[in-house]
Amino acid sequence: MSGAAASASVAPADGLRALSRRAPWRDYLALTKPGITRHVVVAAAAGFYLGTSGAFDWPRLAALLAGTALVSSGTNGLNQWWERDVDARMPRTSSRPLAAGRIRPRNAFLFALGLGVAGTALLAWTVNALTAVLAAFTLTSYVLAYTPLKKRTTLNTLVGCVPGALPILGGWTAATGAFAPGAWALFAVLYLWQLPHTLALAWMHRADYRAGGLVMVGGDDETGARTALKSTAYAVALLGASLALTPLGVTGRLYAAVALALGLGLVWYGGAWAVRPERARARRLFLATLAYLPLLLVAMGVGKAIS
Repeated sequence: MSGAAASASVAPADGLRALSRRAPWRDYLALTKPGITRHVVVAAAAGFYLGTSGAFDWPRLAALLAGTALVSSGTNGLNQWWERDVDARMPRTSSRPLAAGRIRPRNAFLFALGLGVAGTALLAWTVNALTAVLAAFTLTSYVLAYTPLKKRTTLNTLVGCVPGALPILGGWTAATGAFAPGAWALFAVLYLWQLPHTLALAWMHRADYRAGGLVMVGGDDETGARTALKSTAYAVALLGASLALTPLGVTGRLYAAVALALGLGLVWYGGAWAVRPERARARRLFLATLAYLPLLLVAMGVGKAIS
């Protein structure tokens, strides 16, 4: 049952008592979006492993993951603080802690900012300055560029995919202290993966986003045909970027075979949605993107280990 439906089914006093019984730490945890933070940490770990040559530095990896988790949590919290009015207007997000009024905005802002600053400082102190700069840029570009652009232009998606792809690049720089062609290829894979993933999600929830006053790709595409074609084109580009990792020496030939199969699968799902634009096929593409990335990252790791 949705938050709105739940609130309609009980008396106001009962609703207030229910909110007061909810443990505050759960709301602060929700502010950090643990699911997204987990994805970010996994991407950073993958970048670290793929960039490592020689002895594996476990203490540095632990510091990287802790700092990355803090910065990601702070970024998510600041995003929710900025968009609390938007979240309150959308049924899908109206039960979030700030939107529902369970956390005071000032407290949420200080909590999230503290996490972001602590994570960046930890990375600078225990990993290296380059990785800390990338983390700081991830936070600022997401909060100060992507978030406000969501109310102004559909280009927000192209901008927002940059901070979404930076964690794997930060993992590489944590291991090596420098950029390299292979690192940028990993960044390209993460960047392009987000596009069919986000486009399918945004089109399925276009009414919700419009209610929140957000200008998202697919918001004016009632049939879904244009959004499906764009998603398919990005899936083709993703296939090419993923295959570039083997000749660049990031991972081995086994990975290339897996990447080809997974990439063709995404192209197929995108094409199926383009041929028959309907919600069920958009959802299939979205679910396929959810399966694609972890399988690809595992293939990268195994491919490097046996190459």
